[in-house]
Amino acid sequence: MAVSQNKVVTSQGLNTGQAVCVAAKTTYSDATNAVLLFTAGANGSVVYAVRALPRATVTATQLQLYRSPDAGVTLQLIDLALMAAYTMAQTTSTPKNDFGYTETAPLRLKPTERLYAGIGVALAGGIVFDAMGEDL
Repeated sequence: MAVSQNKVVTSQGLNTGQAVCVAAKTTYSDATNAVLLFTAGANGSVVYAVRALPRATVTATQLQLYRSPDAGVTLQLIDLALMAAYTMAQTTSTPKNDFGYTETAPLRLKPTERLYAGIGVALAGGIVFDAMGEDL
């Protein structure tokens, strides 16, 4: 039986995305209060890092990550993390939450798929999400 040759797809360029969440997202099956974080390229993307950082004093807060295959019409919850309570001060280091994606264990997205972020507790100063990956 004839077998076609494998084709290796390498990255075509860096892709990043940021989102600031301020409103509480208390539903897990719709787009209410979700904020667009990252859009995959035309051939898909690999995401190597998703991190979150508070911009103000924060109570313990659930961090939410959603995947959307249809430009935000449908959102599916894919990951959660917990941000510990923290009092913002000029003399302390702000804790960063990492969702755990790496170059050896990335999050793979199909073409034009999107990531959305949400937070479980409202925070006027907001929580910043940062995503980094490569387009294929």
